[in-house]
Amino acid sequence: MNDKEMLYYHTKQTQLNEWKAGMTQIRTQALAARVHLQVALIKHVKLLEVQLEEGKTCLTQLMNTTGSGFESAKKTFEVAWESIIKSLEDTTAKFKAIV
Repeated sequence: MNDKEMLYYHTKQTQLNEWKAGMTQIRTQALAARVHLQVALIKHVKLLEVQLEEGKTCLTQLMNTTGSGFESAKKTFEVAWESIIKSLEDTTAKFKAIV
């Protein structure tokens, strides 16, 4: 990987790590919510955790892609990235709406 690709990788990896750490706080807050809401919140948290792991896998694949394939792999990764962002926003909004 060239320096630009490595910087891109590290930036996205840092963001994934920050979101993963934030999931601990969301999970703790979800457990403090009323019992009937806990199930729904935990479901959203688990789905988001799966997406974060998928994002990590996509990022690893992107890191291992070189040459002309990088831009194509980057586009695929960015679709997954946008999905993570939307899910994170949705989960946060749902949590704020019921707490």
